[in-house]
This record gives sequence, C-alpha cells and structure tokens, in this order.
Amino acid sequence: MNRQALPASLSAIPVPRVPAWAVPRGSVDSDVEAAYMAGSALNSLDNLVRSDAPWLGAWRHRLALKAAAATTKLMRRTEDESALRDAWYLRQPGDAFGPAGNVLLAWRKLAGRILPPTPEDLQSVAELLGITWSDAFGDCLEELAADMRAAAPAPLIAARAATAIMRVNPKAEPLAWWMADCALSWRMGWRHAVPILGTQIHAPLLRFGPNRYRARPGGEEFERAVFVAASLGSNEACRLAAGMAQQADRLIVVMPKLRAKGAGEVIALLLSDDAVSSSFTSKAMTRWASRRLFERLQQLDAVRELSGRPTFRLYGL
Repeated sequence: MNRQALPASLSAIPVPRVPAWAVPRGSVDSDVEAAYMAGSALNSLDNLVRSDAPWLGAWRHRLALKAAAATTKLMRRTEDESALRDAWYLRQPGDAFGPAGNVLLAWRKLAGRILPPTPEDLQSVAELLGITWSDAFGDCLEELAADMRAAAPAPLIAARAATAIMRVNPKAEPLAWWMADCALSWRMGWRHAVPILGTQIHAPLLRFGPNRYRARPGGEEFERAVFVAASLGSNEACRLAAGMAQQADRLIVVMPKLRAKGAGEVIALLLSDDAVSSSFTSKAMTRWASRRLFERLQQLDAVRELSGRPTFRLYGL
C-alpha cells in the first residue's frame, strides 16, 4: 500500500478546546460579553485551523454538511444531514444534484475554496441557492474588501457582509449566511474557509427580545447574534475535531495492517472528505475490494459507518 505523505501518527497534533467560560449557556444580553466570548472561542478555532492537521479537509466538509442542513431548514425544506449526504454520495455520474444537493454543493464550495471569493464565485453560489443574481451582490464584495482594510473584528465584518446581501435582496438570507462565513474566514486569515456561523442559524441562543425571534441578517440584534454564533460554532467545531482526530489517529495506526492495493487512496479520501462510498472504485481497486477494505477498517474501529443501512453504506471519520 502506498503510504506516501501520510503521517505515522496524528497523536502529536493537539486539538484546541474552547474555554468553558467562552461558551454561552444562556441568553447573552451584553454586546461586550458576546464579543469577549467570541474572541476567545475564535482564538481556539484559529489554533486548530492553523495546525494543518491532515484530516482538516474531512472536518471542513463535515461542517459544510451541518451548515447545509441548517440552510435547507431555513428554506423550509425537510432534508436533514443524512438525506443531504445521500443526495451527494449516492448520485450516479451525470445526475443532477437537485435542490437539496445544490445547497450542500454551495457549502462545500465554501469549505473547499481558497479566499478571497470573486463575483463569479458569489454568482455561482447564488444560483445554487435559488437566488436571482444581481450585480449589486458583486458590490457587496467590494464593501467586504473595504471592511477588511479597516481591520474590524471578524464577527463584526461577517455581520456587515450578511447585512449587505440582505439590503440587495431581503429574500437572500441563505446567501447572506454563506457570505457571513466567507467573511469570517477571510478576516481570520485562513487559507480555506470554514463553515462556522451557518451551522448555528437555528441555535436557540440566537433568539432575542421578548418574543424570542430568530436573529436575521440586517436585524437589530444581528451583530450580537453573530458574536454568539461564533462562540457556539467554534465550540462545536472544536469538539467535532476532537472526535475526528481520534478516529484519524486510529486510521493511521492500522495502516500497516492493510494489504489491499489502492488502500492509500481510500485513506487519503477519508482524511479529506466527509464520507466515502463502500462501492468506491479506482484503477487500483474494484468495488468488491473496496467493500472488503471498509469491512476490515470497521472491524479495526478505524472508520464509522454513517448511513445506518445494510446496503449502500457510507464511511467516514
């Protein structure tokens, strides 16, 4: 098996934790408190992103799945994470993604892209989210670039970016949240964007006021909501990373026990994507060999089966 470029162990890469005091446990009524918690939480997340752990690709795409599920709910669709994962990984070559699959594609574009975005990038995402394009959306990127030069705090820039989208089209909230995460990652100086805010769209702590309405881009409480979302999202992302890091470490440990030709390619995919189909094929691996490999990996507790089905299985960290 080709093990080139894969580390012998990942245990030396620590996964940062967000301090407990930086994670909101109840309603946050102070802008200062919200900003203080977000700053600490984002510092932990920043350390994680800059660790360059080899499984960060899988982690980003798992977060993209969570953000996509929150977005489909925002769009009054019923697809959950499992349905979205199936729509992506079980499609046949040449098949259309469908509306739900397009939402996941939009967030995967965020998780896989190098910053900053271009107007063409934004137009592509708008189309995937079913939002009519306006050249004024491109102007939002210019506003975002100006905010970057002003060096405002990352959550504040994210809130302003989302609000700018809503000024152009009040019905473009899915695109506004996508833009917010793009802005947050850009301001943090990350090479690849990380879906954080979009995973928290429906978080109960993002409801404010006596009627507990959900904070929306452009709304009165939205800037505070983004600070809270940054804290909650960073904490959940770090906790997710801790579990995936343990699984990835186990995967690397069992590598010497794998004899299947092409196993190195499968492991590289497991470290870089949310899931891999049990029927994966390549020049070096048949469908039958792939299924045998995943059965072996599951026996060794090196992967998780994600679908819960006896057939058409999906595996990941």
